[in-house]
Amino acid sequence: MERLWGLFQRAGRLYWSDLQAMFLQFLGEGRLEDTIRQTSLRERVAGSAGMAALTQDIRAALSRQKLDHVWTDTHYVGLQFPDPAHPNTLHWVDEAGKVGEQLPLEDPDVYCPYSAIGNVTGELVYAHYGRPEDLQDLRARGVDPVGRLLLVRVGVISFAQKVTNAQDFGAQGVLIYPEPADFSQDPPKPSLSSQQAVYGHVHLGTGDPYTPGFPSFNQTQFPPVASSGLPSIPAQPISADIASRLLRKLKGPVAPQEWQGSLLGSPYHLGPGPRLRLVVNNHRTSTPINNIFGCIEGRSEPDHYVVIGAQRDAWGPGAAKSAVGTAILLELVRTFSSMVSNGFRPRRSLLFISWDGGDFGSVGSTEWLEGYLSVLHLKAVVYVSLDNAVLGDDKFHAKTSPLLTSLIESVLKQVDSPNHSGQTLYEQVVFTNPSWDAEVIRPLPMDSSAYSFTAFVGVPAVEFSFMEDDQAYPFLHTKEDTYENLHKVLQGRLPAVAQAVAQLAGQLLIRLSHDRLLPLDFGRYGDVVLRHIGNLNEFSGDLKARGLTLQWVYSARGDYIRAAEKLRQEIYSSEERDERLTRMYNVRIMRVEFYFLSQYVSPADSPFRHIFMGRGDHTLGALLDHLRLLRSNSSGTPGATSSTGFQESRFRRQLALLTWTLQGAANALSGDVWNIDNNF
Repeated sequence: MERLWGLFQRAGRLYWSDLQAMFLQFLGEGRLEDTIRQTSLRERVAGSAGMAALTQDIRAALSRQKLDHVWTDTHYVGLQFPDPAHPNTLHWVDEAGKVGEQLPLEDPDVYCPYSAIGNVTGELVYAHYGRPEDLQDLRARGVDPVGRLLLVRVGVISFAQKVTNAQDFGAQGVLIYPEPADFSQDPPKPSLSSQQAVYGHVHLGTGDPYTPGFPSFNQTQFPPVASSGLPSIPAQPISADIASRLLRKLKGPVAPQEWQGSLLGSPYHLGPGPRLRLVVNNHRTSTPINNIFGCIEGRSEPDHYVVIGAQRDAWGPGAAKSAVGTAILLELVRTFSSMVSNGFRPRRSLLFISWDGGDFGSVGSTEWLEGYLSVLHLKAVVYVSLDNAVLGDDKFHAKTSPLLTSLIESVLKQVDSPNHSGQTLYEQVVFTNPSWDAEVIRPLPMDSSAYSFTAFVGVPAVEFSFMEDDQAYPFLHTKEDTYENLHKVLQGRLPAVAQAVAQLAGQLLIRLSHDRLLPLDFGRYGDVVLRHIGNLNEFSGDLKARGLTLQWVYSARGDYIRAAEKLRQEIYSSEERDERLTRMYNVRIMRVEFYFLSQYVSPADSPFRHIFMGRGDHTLGALLDHLRLLRSNSSGTPGATSSTGFQESRFRRQLALLTWTLQGAANALSGDVWNIDNNF
């Protein structure tokens, strides 16, 4: 086979079909399943001795491959761990305020990193998933969360969002448990032990929360600030067994039908119930973490990077959480290295990264982005995340930037389904839903390393996940996330599904690194803006009554669509072999995502500046939330006590930030200033 690729190379450049065949040949020689098993058996908590040994082994493995550069970056970050000498506790409290029986927290290692420390006492209330709508519903049913401890279920939103919402509604603390009804009850498949609690950090953000906006290199002089996403109330995971004991004590109204679970054999009540005392004694430790890098330099655009990464650390065995992604990353490094040995040289550089500190909120990846922010938005083309890649095998989701949607569709047609013989992944998806993107495409969640690439740096990113059809993978972030359990959940199909992810990611990398013109659909954001304008239109009458208009947003959207079409026509009519022109077009295309970062807010104050995916007053989501106050007497922050309501001056500012960011994207896509054609 190697001789055959040599003949291809001597005959001229390698074409897509040649590269695809070469990639599949070398990938098929790997040992994915064995790497997943071996990785899941190793201790690899960030900062541990086991992680230090694994870091050395992976760096050595990369050094043995045909890579141009291999190196490690070390960051010194603030991580929070449980205190073995003073474990977290939960006690009943009697009516006189006396602390009574202790409720056993079965595993003292299970905790919520970045919880507030201290002790709180309050009556218990059941609050479903802890979403804003759950807490509003609770209050509407006469059960006020203020001053109380909330019992909420794992799932739907992140731990950090649950705790932030509880804090916004005035709760004292949060207990988070896995509800058996939320996981598969299929007897052949394993289920989570009722004595297991689920780990999860509660920082509403990414990176080191004690150096927000700044890289945690050892020499950096940090300003004395902490992330605004750190909660001010304590949180603690508990098992289903403990949750059932708590639920039995709750009185008050019966919970809505959709809030019911399977722990009691009788209806859940909302509460309030007896008082509890929660004590959290986690402590902060300055911890070195290491990201490992390997690079294949590109031949024509070496300063443009196609980046692929996977989390390496895990709080427990982490088979699904990080062992699968690490194994796929190593197999892709080996495969592309073999391709380089047989004549392949990508047009753009390929950058392979193994991240540390992921279980604490994408700490390793975010610190690297903060450290090289001024460089990466100019050089990084796309980021592909391998985290959470295999959580089942029934459904396939791509959490992604709109720029990658068309490319993902194309690659899905090239990859065989791992569990539907004779079908491609695309055919599997459209069999379920003819609207393939409605079935597959999802927004980037904050708990993905891909999120910071897009929302913070302005680099399009994607994270792939195979999921179970009906229920969530039950073992994520628990000590039961073992190779054996993952294998049982997939009923023996783990190797095939992991191989499908590797094929998908690899073929995506080939297209992004090899295609003469970057295969990013820059016109797609016109559709995104149109969809959001539909949401804004709902309020046009309310605004008109106040003498306000959305006309400038419509104009900016029109300019963006015209700029995208003009660029498409320019490319279509250009000379294909003109390298200078090709590079110029590629630079304009690869920076489209960056254009949607608001230039009018500080990255230190609002790191997630993306107007569609970010967080803050500059975003379209914040503008819509504010507009909804026109039809409400509330203040905008759920549960807040202020009654300011809709503020015209704030709305005008929000609208200006949004409009000028969108107009700036249209202007930038147009190219040189003398080519900008708008009547704004």
